[in-house]
Amino acid sequence: MWTYTKKLQYPVRIKTTNPAMAKIIMTQLGGPDGETGASMRYLHQRYSCPYDEITGVLTDVGTEELGQLCYQ
Repeated sequence: MWTYTKKLQYPVRIKTTNPAMAKIIMTQLGGPDGETGASMRYLHQRYSCPYDEITGVLTDVGTEELGQLCYQ
């Protein structure tokens, strides 16, 4: 279906920490507008969708969102 290679486009060197930015990033990942919320919405819509053709698409999109969450 899809593969993920955990490789950065360029090296990252963190010189100073920023707790406020870390909080914003964590909110986006786990908050209502984050990856977890999006993947759960797609996967829940899959079971209530009246069209069989669309359930596969919703499953693919939901698992893709979960994949992005797992490898960030």
